[in-house]
Amino acid sequence: MSTDASQAEVFEMEIESTRIPRTLLIACAISLGLHVVAFGALSVFKFAQRMDVFASVSSVMEDDDEELRPKFDTTVTDQIGNESDVSSFTASREASTVLSKDTQLEIEKTVDSNMHVAVPITDELPQPSKSNILGKVATSGATEHAGGVEGAIDRLAWEIANSLREKKTLVVWLFDVSPSLSARREQIAGRVENVYKQLTQLNVGADKALKSAVAVFGEKCTILTENPLDDTAELVKTVRKIKSESSGNENTFAAVIKVADKFVKYRSMQHDVMVIVVTDEEGSDPDNLELAITKCRNHDIRCYCVGDSAPFGRKNVEAPFEMENGETVIGVMTKGPESRYPELVRLGFWGTNSYDLDDMSSGFGPYCLTRLCAETNGLYFVADSGRGQHRFDPAVMRNYSPDYRPIKVLDGDIQKNKAKYALVQACMNVEREAQNRKVLNISMPRLDFKADNDTILRQELTEAQKPIADLNLSLEGLVRGLETGEKDRTKIKESRWRASYDLAMGRALALHVRAFGYNSMLAEMKANPKKFEKPGNNQWILVPSKDINSGVTVKKPAAKAIEYLSHVIDDHPGTPWALLAERERGVPLGWEWKESHYDPNPQMAGGDKKAGPKFIEIEDPKTKKKIKKQINSEPQRRDI
Repeated sequence: MSTDASQAEVFEMEIESTRIPRTLLIACAISLGLHVVAFGALSVFKFAQRMDVFASVSSVMEDDDEELRPKFDTTVTDQIGNESDVSSFTASREASTVLSKDTQLEIEKTVDSNMHVAVPITDELPQPSKSNILGKVATSGATEHAGGVEGAIDRLAWEIANSLREKKTLVVWLFDVSPSLSARREQIAGRVENVYKQLTQLNVGADKALKSAVAVFGEKCTILTENPLDDTAELVKTVRKIKSESSGNENTFAAVIKVADKFVKYRSMQHDVMVIVVTDEEGSDPDNLELAITKCRNHDIRCYCVGDSAPFGRKNVEAPFEMENGETVIGVMTKGPESRYPELVRLGFWGTNSYDLDDMSSGFGPYCLTRLCAETNGLYFVADSGRGQHRFDPAVMRNYSPDYRPIKVLDGDIQKNKAKYALVQACMNVEREAQNRKVLNISMPRLDFKADNDTILRQELTEAQKPIADLNLSLEGLVRGLETGEKDRTKIKESRWRASYDLAMGRALALHVRAFGYNSMLAEMKANPKKFEKPGNNQWILVPSKDINSGVTVKKPAAKAIEYLSHVIDDHPGTPWALLAERERGVPLGWEWKESHYDPNPQMAGGDKKAGPKFIEIEDPKTKKKIKKQINSEPQRRDI
């Protein structure tokens, strides 16, 4: 009975065909309604997204790397980094290549694949690359050889462009007004014009994102642009109007402090602030360095410098210079040293020409300016090609970089190592002697002695011995001072300190051996004058010899001197230290006598007529009229 009932129900369901089309119709209607709603919502959502993208100009500029990557057109400017030894740019350029996703494209792909309305997903902002985070640390304090003034300005363009990627930027150009810098100011003005044009073409500085200010300094600092400029032409015009001043003082760090105080308000206006110092000297006010560093670091102001390479181990440089009024002077310029404390024992060379060693470039900027750049995450750009005939590979010299750590840290490190301490003290003692007694800087003692008879010979020998007696005493003290640090020599890890200590020991010992031997040879000749073997000879000449004939007491220090000099040559090839050591080791440490002849009545050559007085045209400070002024025939020393 139950079986028949079930079959009847199934039969009724099968024959009731009207239920099937009604259900299908209802389902289709519901589906159609849902699709209409979905497409309507999607249209509104995509329209809002497009308005977002259109409005967010700044985010598009940040993400579009191809548009923002600086490309310097060779028709406008030269190749970046002219003749640079740097094969690649610093980490700041690498950081600029961070890419971000196209948010609109990702949304469209998601909608097309799923065909249903989804909750909008916002992509996370791209995180800065590791090179971007470490970029400033990796480049800070470095002395970069970018290929002269043009290369330095091109590299600065990259720094400016990278700053503009992050936020609006104020660039403060701080120019030295020394007469020696007039040509460089004109060179920079022309280059800056091209660089700013490139930045404008790249739209990096769009919407007045890049502002520029100009200040000058000598004894005092003057702000030439009370309000920063947006117009490149006005900037170049301002730079070209700068006039030279010859006060002899360049208060560089006081000027940095002044411009930092003047333009710090732009930091609160969401601007990066960059100070670019253009000079060819270190500055006359190193006492203001620490305050300048503190000011700039506290306000996150980066300092850059376009300057010259410091002379190796020297503070001042002297060279002939023609002033703008036509007068030729011996210009005295403070261009160094490259390190905080003196590390080069400045001794004269005996038996060899050393003029080519007096003005070698260190390959690094002067210490104070370079440290300002280091402490503020900037860079020091070497704009000159170096002085003298000797060139050193910057890639080699990077291993001999001066110590730019805070002075307290540096002082503590020197105090802990007796060799470093002995070296610094020895260098200071030599500098003091050079200024006061001028004993240790004897370049070469007298080597020729008249011997018409024994009396004349003894008189000349006695006069020659007098300065050597003082020199011997000073050299003995110098060697003993350096020897107090010998036990800690092996503890020195830095190449620069090792090279400096070994060179100081080698040169001090070598000169001490020569001076002692020289005095001994003169004393022996005075006690027992030699007889001439060749008739007619009337002069004795002392010449260097490999044989040390002044006694066994100097043979041990002589061997020690050669050992130290050889360490420098073998361990530090291609450096100024090795060059100095080679020159010192190349002259034998012993002496020997050779007879000669001199003419007691030489013919006096007729001299030229005396040149007449020289005049230059200057402006009278009272009347402002041009007047003629007589100048000395011999160039005068002057701070420029």
